[in-house]
Amino acid sequence: MMSAKHSIFMHSAFALVLMCFAGLAQAQADSKDFGEYTVSWSLLPTTFLTPEIAKENNLQRSKSIGIVNVAIMQTNADGALSPVAGQVEGRVTNDIRQVRFLAFRRIQKGDAVYFIAEYQYGTAELLTFNVTARPTGHDQELPVRFSQALFND
Repeated sequence: MMSAKHSIFMHSAFALVLMCFAGLAQAQADSKDFGEYTVSWSLLPTTFLTPEIAKENNLQRSKSIGIVNVAIMQTNADGALSPVAGQVEGRVTNDIRQVRFLAFRRIQKGDAVYFIAEYQYGTAELLTFNVTARPTGHDQELPVRFSQALFND
């Protein structure tokens, strides 16, 4: 069953596409709570995107390119989560400790605000993501760390 924070994260069509694949072996979706804020993320190969979604979001579909999608959510007074703008930075490290910086870009569709970055991967390569989200107007850094191995299809 999907949590409330993930259902809010899915407000846009693009986020919905990403989350649909969360149960597949090559995709990952998760979140981390920071009190007032929650950072949600998902990872998947770009080949999971339809050509239309890729074109609409200026993404390249390739067997060796993945997407990391991050959203910053804030808990409202009524306990509901709402997306907030901010800044997201990060880097990805492969299993031989090569570091690549992620170029996140902000996407807003309706009320949904999320940040996406592309990254390259080799088949079965274990990648570790270190991402820091910072809500607009706050100095609070929200760091998350997660790992995933993707496979070329």
